[in-house]
Amino acid sequence: MPSRTHLAHLVMNEKQAMVRFAAMVARISLPIALAGAIPALAQTNEPIQPLPLAVKLDAKRVALGEKLFNDKRLSRDDTLACVSCHDLGTGGVDRERVSTGIGGAKGAINAPTVFNSGFNFRQFWDGRAASLEEQAAGPIHDPKEMGTTWPEVLGKLGRDQALAAEMKAAYADGLQPKNIQDAIATYERSLVTPSRFDAYLRGDKTAITADELQGYQLFKSYGCVACHQGVNVGGNMFQVFGVIGDYFKKRGGVTTADLGRYNVTKAEADRHVFKVPSLRNVALTAPYFHDGSAARLEDAVDVMFRYQLGRTAPAGDKELIVKFLRSLNGEHNGKPLAAAR
Repeated sequence: MPSRTHLAHLVMNEKQAMVRFAAMVARISLPIALAGAIPALAQTNEPIQPLPLAVKLDAKRVALGEKLFNDKRLSRDDTLACVSCHDLGTGGVDRERVSTGIGGAKGAINAPTVFNSGFNFRQFWDGRAASLEEQAAGPIHDPKEMGTTWPEVLGKLGRDQALAAEMKAAYADGLQPKNIQDAIATYERSLVTPSRFDAYLRGDKTAITADELQGYQLFKSYGCVACHQGVNVGGNMFQVFGVIGDYFKKRGGVTTADLGRYNVTKAEADRHVFKVPSLRNVALTAPYFHDGSAARLEDAVDVMFRYQLGRTAPAGDKELIVKFLRSLNGEHNGKPLAAAR
């Protein structure tokens, strides 16, 4: 039996968590609906909602965006494309702690998945981009990523007569920075990955196993859904990393990237605040967190219990939660996403 002191400590932790969480409510934003999404046929009362059955997008712009997403001419030295850090064959990420840019430059933060990114209410870990269109321009100009300029990009792409004609067919004003951004964003909005868990939410109770269902119930009862909810199982609010306990003091070596949203707003309340990541396909996107500090999904769950929930849990409960999280692995173009090597 736990001692009275231990019980009191747990109660205090939960009260602290509630206070910290309440302080964040003012910064919580509701999910932004994906433009053109067809609503789910079945609605649920669950905190997690199924992905839309289909997404209505301009086919010409999707095809053009796919080409641009894979085009290395968007980088200064023609060595890097969007896909270099957001590989669809590896969960929409590069599975590195931080990404490598032109000339071998190392970035400062872990690359989030591009899959289902159209459902995020903001883009980048610090939420500095309000849309996928705005986000698309960021890496192109970042000296540690693609390190180029629009005049350079337009000059190279403009010499490709076939691409220029395709741009003109998709956009009346042809090859323009805003149209490059729009095409890439449109393609990214097509990267929706339905999972077995979505089938469960739509009413197919055989789509997930008994262990996965138990893990989902635990995911809810422990409070994980306070932040990981909605159609993207996250991606719809900001939250401080370290609601209970000082994660950064424990880890050490604080960097500018660790300041999170503070770098955007300069508001003290936003120090160490980040966009809550989506958990869709999370089993495929290690390493975890903005700093890539958790090598395994099990490690990430441990950190969340310690620093976000301030709670302990039996190993068996955590194992079941991990099983639930694996049920969020989805399909792209009818094929299961690749498992981690």
